[in-house]
Amino acid sequence: MAAKFVIFSDKAKKFRFRLVAPNGEIIATGESYESKASCLNGIKSIQKNAPIAAIIDETIKKEPAAKEPAKKAADKKPAKKTTVKEKADAVATPK
Repeated sequence: MAAKFVIFSDKAKKFRFRLVAPNGEIIATGESYESKASCLNGIKSIQKNAPIAAIIDETIKKEPAAKEPAKKAADKKPAKKTTVKEKADAVATPK
């Protein structure tokens, strides 16, 4: 027997669902829905998205990203020297 979704009404008369494993164990429970149609849409969404859903483990502490070492003066390119004429041309030339 395959797993199944079971729709039920809770104490507040709202609709909910359970995903029940073949051995009868409840393996997931949905939120409460105002209407049965909304509950069915929740089930359809799980059926569609769960097979392709990624697993994100937020219980694992993330290591801080390693910083890149500072560039040495020898690694840096020397700044281009601008002549007085080039500066004057840049100011005089409209953009």
